[in-house]
Amino acid sequence: MLREVGRGRLFMGRLERGDDLLAALTKVCESNGVKMGRIEAIGAVESATVGFYDQDLKVYEYIEIAEPMELLALLGNISTLDGETMVHAHVTLGDDAGGHCRGGHLALNTVVFACEYMIEELTGEELVRGPDEATGLSLWVD
Repeated sequence: MLREVGRGRLFMGRLERGDDLLAALTKVCESNGVKMGRIEAIGAVESATVGFYDQDLKVYEYIEIAEPMELLALLGNISTLDGETMVHAHVTLGDDAGGHCRGGHLALNTVVFACEYMIEELTGEELVRGPDEATGLSLWVD
C-alpha cells in the first residue's frame, strides 16, 4: 500500500499537568477534525504505561512505570479505526537518575507532567485501519 498525501494544517500546543497523554492528544485531534496526520511531542510524565506486541501470541503486553520520566520523544500517526480517530504513537522515556531509556507503544494511563506537541494534518484519501490476519494488528488497509 502506498498513498500520496498533502500537507494540511499544523498545530502546536501544550497539554496540562495531570492529563492522560494519549487521551488528551486524541482529543486535540478530534476537536480540530484531524483524521489523518503525524504527531510528535516532548516533555515529562509523572508515570507511564507502555506496551509491546508479542508477535507469537498476537497480544499487547503492558508495562507500568510508576516514576517520573523525561518524555524524550513521542512519534506517531493519526488515522481512523472503526470510524473513530486513533493516535498510534511510540514513546522513548528517560529516567532522571541514570539516563536509561525505556519505551514502547503509548498506552492510556500515562500521566503528563509537561508536554509540548506538534500535530501535522495530512490531506488526501483517508487512512483507515482494519484487521490484518498475518500480524493480528489493526493496520492501514487499501
